[in-house]
Amino acid sequence: YVAAPLQFLALWLVIWGKMSLGRSFAILPANRGVVTGGAYRYVRHPIYAGYLAGHILFLLSSFSLYNFTVYAIITLFQVHRILREERILALTEEYRDYLGRVRYRLCPGIF
Repeated sequence: YVAAPLQFLALWLVIWGKMSLGRSFAILPANRGVVTGGAYRYVRHPIYAGYLAGHILFLLSSFSLYNFTVYAIITLFQVHRILREERILALTEEYRDYLGRVRYRLCPGIF
């Protein structure tokens, strides 16, 4: 029962990340400039961080080997996507400067 209220915090992180993107948010990938404010001041991928937190909290409340396997695969794909996105974005000086200011991708002190 503890995980359910915390899942709202994870959802809030996803929403805050999307709101921080403002007009830069879109479904299709494109270089819309570097967003450095809002949630992006703390981690480089707050939307993915919110997804990951939600997945972990869901697993705490509904653990099964199947759920664990599904979310482990999803997490591997998300990490791959993060690394790919950063490789592309790092071609710009603006993003390289941002990398110097915001050290962590998903969770401060961890990754």
